[in-house]
Amino acid sequence: MEFARHNRVLYINSPLDRNTVINGKDDPHVQYQLDAISKKVPAIVPISNNLWNYYPSAVLESINWLPFTPLFSWFNKRNNRKFADSIREAIREMNFKDIILFNDNDIFRGFYLKEMLQPSSYVYYSRDYLLGVPYWKKHGLRLEPQHIAKADAAVANSLYLKEMLQQYNPASYYVGQGCDLRLFNAAAEHPVPEDVPTGKGPVIGYVGALKSLRLDINVLIKIASERPDWKLVLVGPEDDDFKASRLHQLPNVYFTGHKDLSQLPAYVQAFDVCLNPQVLNEVTAGNYPLKIDEYLAMGKPVVATATKTMELFRQHVYQAATAGDYVPLIERALSENADPSLASERIRFAGTHTWENSVAAIYQAILNTSGN
Repeated sequence: MEFARHNRVLYINSPLDRNTVINGKDDPHVQYQLDAISKKVPAIVPISNNLWNYYPSAVLESINWLPFTPLFSWFNKRNNRKFADSIREAIREMNFKDIILFNDNDIFRGFYLKEMLQPSSYVYYSRDYLLGVPYWKKHGLRLEPQHIAKADAAVANSLYLKEMLQQYNPASYYVGQGCDLRLFNAAAEHPVPEDVPTGKGPVIGYVGALKSLRLDINVLIKIASERPDWKLVLVGPEDDDFKASRLHQLPNVYFTGHKDLSQLPAYVQAFDVCLNPQVLNEVTAGNYPLKIDEYLAMGKPVVATATKTMELFRQHVYQAATAGDYVPLIERALSENADPSLASERIRFAGTHTWENSVAAIYQAILNTSGN
């Protein structure tokens, strides 16, 4: 939407593959895409001024679990050609000229699109370390460095990912992260949710998916065990490791289950201190913690695991280098929380992380590399 303020933008959905066609027929999104391919419904759908959503006509072969052999490479290039042909159809229909092709972290299906579509500028955007996920790691270890290297500009939403990009492409830039924080308005008053405990003792909270791949269960156990007078509230769906964890045996730990996004500000407002106890691994090392901006936008003190990306927040977030740092940092956050100027500064800082600023940085990266 921010791109579309000054450009005509065609958002290209991921193309279907054979496995998805076979196994996803009950999914309404898959069904719409199949109907678009058979021309029963429009393939190009207007979203707003200057913004359209495109359902590609290509159906690709499901090849990810093939070994990295000439057979995989042949099929991947064939998939890219089918995808490129489909995109070219839409470009002709929309009468687009001098296109900028912005690839949002699609390593395989977009690998040859620069050569096949010959855009005026090709931008590779990294916003997650995908190679920490087995699906992407299998072929991404070989292909992503090559993909990054041939981009006209490589951009990232975290300092960690920018450093990764720079290993393969000197035209790599940190462009920040845009956040839509309108929902997380510190001035709005929310009633305390019924499943948040009240009474004596502070409420320490986390909002988000409870997944052991990203969150340190032992840190949460340590906090709740060492300070039984604190109420630890965890808002979000649990994976199997969380469901089986000792957290469920601790009387001062409260699980609320999944909540709709619209409900989350009420929970954040009810917390005295907000947490983001990340596990340090290759999946989390480079990710941008959007929830930190949401916490800060509501003026809340935040204690989080120190990472490369969290360096950006060092003046506004209490950062724990070890599990043992969490309890004393929460105590410090509670003691300093009475200072209203700190809350105001958190709100101001979160407000700088806008899509307008991020997209302006992306535009600058494109201008810096124009003609390459």
